[in-house]
Amino acid sequence: MNAMHPRPLPPLRRCAWACIALAALAGCSTAPSAAPDNAPDNAAAAPPEAAPSPAPSASAEVSPPVAAASPSATASAPANTTTEPAPEPPLEQRFAAWLANFRASARAQGIDEATLRTAFDGVQHVPRVVELDRGQPEFLRTVWDYLDATVSAQRVTRGQDKLQQVRTQADDAAARYGVPPATLVAIWGIESNYGDNYGSTPTIDALATLGFDGRREAWARGQLMAALKILQNGDIARGQMIGSWAGAMGQTQFLPSAFLSYAVDADGDGRRDIWGSLADVMASTANFLARSGWQANQRWGAEVRLPPGFDLSRADAQMRLPTATWAADGVRTVDGTPLPDFADGAVLLPAGARGPAFLVGPNFRTILRYNNSINYALAVSLLSQRIAGGPAVLTPWPRDLPTLARSQLLEMQTALNARGFDAGTADGLLGPATRDALRRFQRSIGVPADGYPTVELWQRLQAP
Repeated sequence: MNAMHPRPLPPLRRCAWACIALAALAGCSTAPSAAPDNAPDNAAAAPPEAAPSPAPSASAEVSPPVAAASPSATASAPANTTTEPAPEPPLEQRFAAWLANFRASARAQGIDEATLRTAFDGVQHVPRVVELDRGQPEFLRTVWDYLDATVSAQRVTRGQDKLQQVRTQADDAAARYGVPPATLVAIWGIESNYGDNYGSTPTIDALATLGFDGRREAWARGQLMAALKILQNGDIARGQMIGSWAGAMGQTQFLPSAFLSYAVDADGDGRRDIWGSLADVMASTANFLARSGWQANQRWGAEVRLPPGFDLSRADAQMRLPTATWAADGVRTVDGTPLPDFADGAVLLPAGARGPAFLVGPNFRTILRYNNSINYALAVSLLSQRIAGGPAVLTPWPRDLPTLARSQLLEMQTALNARGFDAGTADGLLGPATRDALRRFQRSIGVPADGYPTVELWQRLQAP
């Protein structure tokens, strides 16, 4: 899962070979040491320690000091004021040095030698993992495009069939944890297409590659340490511990840290197997949701219709009010059924004022803890609703709106900040700060303040 997926840390500092050469000329026997890693941000991560400096490559040339040179020879020799750095060691050598550092850290955390050999003796650096981690699509994906793929008619029909196939396991998990079978099957369907595709990348290789690459080193070290503990506990063999390129594992895509906290041995075989045991898959997923705040017998939310003149700035995940308050303001379901009874419901407009509106409650926010994406939580909620025989979204999506490029959102954030509408760090990612800034800008120009970024708003912000 993306469950609980990701803080960047700088990569291991490489030794400056020029400094080594100068040290040799001066008779110094100690090369400069690398700076220590920062403290990890989760309990499974390794403690901070100094990273070892790799040895110079065989091709590195260091001129030996001239012994017993005569004064005349010294005077006539041309001064050499520059020192060419030696070539960087090959990637394999640097990866091996990083692994040696991590193995030492793992030993200090109680990982035994047999587990370390199993995990790392055949470990591979996977360049494709780095490419995927650093790659970003040029255009932002619209919510309707995402839902078209994740809540397709085929996936709904197949989900209904799959629910009957795993009825015993899903019902057992629902009885124990209070999470409806349709919700468990929906997560299963979105995360791995009902177990057909949960990835084929070895988890150890993926996390070691991400840790070595350094963009998210602290996070990757913590997940890699958790993966070693799973191997040491005997839950899964190294060869069967596979998943996505980002380290999420099994049929409902648990990160290793989530596995340690929430995976369940529901079939009683002594192992927590989210790869091959559907009983364990259903129970582990339900346990995660239950311990993250799921409320039994409570709906996720409903599609609603907003009254004329509704203040769209109130359609915000942080604006939580009782259902009775929303009803008094004129909010109604689109199909005429009663509104869900929430003590703290919020109205969402995932596609802005022209798209559907939803009243969501605590269980919707619990799904966000599985994967912190409004689109994802909406997909799980709508797919589970359809699998259980409920309606599809009735309000049309604004499919005629041009797709916004990531570079345009970055320019939009920069322009908002320049005009005094604080959008936070300009990073090309749509978050709460950007939505709040857009609402303030929209109010300032007299348009509906829905906080949704459009090409038209981008053009308005680019104008002098």
